Amino acid sequence: MENATSKDIERELARLRDAMGDEGPTQRTRVMNHVAWVPERWVDAAQEVLAGLEERYPSRVIVLYPRPDDDRDGIDAEVDLRCFAHGQRGTICAEVVELQLRGARAAAAASIVEPLLTADLTDFLRWRGDLPFGEPELEKLVAVADRLVVDSREWRDPDAAFVRLAELFDRVTVSDIAWARTEPWREAVAQLWPGCARADRVRVAGPRAEAILLAGWLTARLERDIELDHEPAGEVELVEVDGDPAVPKWVEAKSASDLLSDQLDIFSRDPIYEEAVRSFSRVPI
Repeated sequence: MENATSKDIERELARLRDAMGDEGPTQRTRVMNHVAWVPERWVDAAQEVLAGLEERYPSRVIVLYPRPDDDRDGIDAEVDLRCFAHGQRGTICAEVVELQLRGARAAAAASIVEPLLTADLTDFLRWRGDLPFGEPELEKLVAVADRLVVDSREWRDPDAAFVRLAELFDRVTVSDIAWARTEPWREAVAQLWPGCARADRVRVAGPRAEAILLAGWLTARLERDIELDHEPAGEVELVEVDGDPAVPKWVEAKSASDLLSDQLDIFSRDPIYEEAVRSFSRVPI
């Protein structure tokens, strides 16, 4: 649908449900609204993740593809009802609305998203790539979301982004997939207690975002500045605290869909994560 409105989209969803007739879903309950902001470079990855989630949650999924450089201003919509057999629960369906936000409409996504959100459900906003702090597309979508899910590993400059991320903590609950990946390493560092109580330095071989989070977390826990020695790597491969290696008991390899699914099951703020982010400004690099 070209130049679609929220009413156009709701009518098309109703038509699709009616067209299913007796073959329609026996499980109609939606458990959440899932909004995804997907710039062009993240389209393939996002579609793969969303495909892995559709069978797990009977939800309304709104995928936003910003195209701010298009000559035409408008919103083009593709609407689908994707249904799956789900054991004793019968058939469940995900309502999938994909929106191409062309030209100036890319900065005004919230105006069409808000009327499409099912009332009284938690509104998750998955933001792929860099967060454009202070820009209307982020500011307005954060205002209508309950939870913002990011993966700081996707940021081109995590050092700068973490400094500003704390600005959002009192406006929306923030969770970070990169933080979840550090869990076994945080547990391993904790096993070094009390030997690490007087630590001055942490060495991390891994993605920059995870290294920052581990250093910020240790700084917050020990309540003093901890120096970060970072070596780039695709995954966290090594963590040492003052030369003592932290050896995790487990490091579970999860798919991108599983990692996001874990975040969609969390509804409260994580004060330890927020402390780690705020403490990063004290980490000597």
